[in-house]
Amino acid sequence: MAGYLSETDFVMVEEGFSTRDLLEELTLGASQATAGDVAAFFVADLGAVVRKHFCFLKCLPRVRPFYTVKCNSSPGVLKVLAELGLGFSCANKAEMELVQRIGVPASKIIYANPCKQIAQIKYAAKHGVRLLSFDNEMELAKVVKGYPSARMVLGIATDDRHSLSPLSFKFGASLQSCRHLLENAKRSHVEVVGVSFHVGSGCPDLHAYAQSIADARLVFEMGAELGHRMHLLDLGGGFPGLEGAKVRFEEIASVINSALDLYFPEGCGVDILARLGRYYVTSAFTLAVSIIAKKEVLLDQPGREEESGSIPKTIVYHLSEGVYGIFNSVLFDNTCPTPILQKQCGRPDTLNSLPTDNKENCILTYKKAGDPSEVKIK
Repeated sequence: MAGYLSETDFVMVEEGFSTRDLLEELTLGASQATAGDVAAFFVADLGAVVRKHFCFLKCLPRVRPFYTVKCNSSPGVLKVLAELGLGFSCANKAEMELVQRIGVPASKIIYANPCKQIAQIKYAAKHGVRLLSFDNEMELAKVVKGYPSARMVLGIATDDRHSLSPLSFKFGASLQSCRHLLENAKRSHVEVVGVSFHVGSGCPDLHAYAQSIADARLVFEMGAELGHRMHLLDLGGGFPGLEGAKVRFEEIASVINSALDLYFPEGCGVDILARLGRYYVTSAFTLAVSIIAKKEVLLDQPGREEESGSIPKTIVYHLSEGVYGIFNSVLFDNTCPTPILQKQCGRPDTLNSLPTDNKENCILTYKKAGDPSEVKIK
């Protein structure tokens, strides 16, 4: 054990005790403890995080995982992943402070934001975070001014047109501009040590991974020709964290392994890492949220009234949280998971009978945060 964890950080449960069992205890305790509002809360199965880690090591044995802190910065998650030996990908000063506060050494941190403030570049320099990313001349100039001894990783654009959350329209240098950036870095005496890319989150195109690795090989060769000591390849992230994804993680890993064997074979001296966020935590977190109101609405479906003799209706349930809070992934990630009734209120096995005058006893749970504040049940 590396010493990141303490028994006081977690609730230990007996074998066979599920997340749903824990939710039932917590929601019952909340309803008995207060007559007022019951705040939404998450329950994390940190064992799921550990299982994801061992799956990653099995599927991508040559790749060192770095956790993307901005995805979920819960102390329990960070401590578990630090104990497992992960590195951490930080986007700003606050995230670097957070992981260093729990004892993560600077050598296991990459400051991977391609748009950095000069003051935060200087913070990284002061606290020994040496790996930084860049993808344009302005970012390079900031580093030359604030941290010339940094070790830079050049981010390249990818073909992520099929991804749910494409990134290359705003991040990543084109292959045509890479030599110029590498030359500028050399003239400025800034060391470029590697290449990074990100195919976007939810990428169903397996070829995008292989092509990006092939492109990285070209940039490695450019850098070596110019005298840069290139020895780091960053595969980015965006890997699926739930079962039932359009493309399974194991399929992605198989394509990556084949491309690595071709372009960066074992023993070539290149350190390979990936920056993962939702892969580790999406399936581990369950959200419990209160139903605060319901209403009947008519379904606008022409022809249905003539067939059945009545106007079809649906029930709309309103939750205590919305898309500008916990459910913001509806706006950013187009997610819409199915709600699960945690406690039966009224007639069993139906949501239609949920009372609204006893809101603290009516809890819906979601396997991941990211769905609208209106839940429609037909």
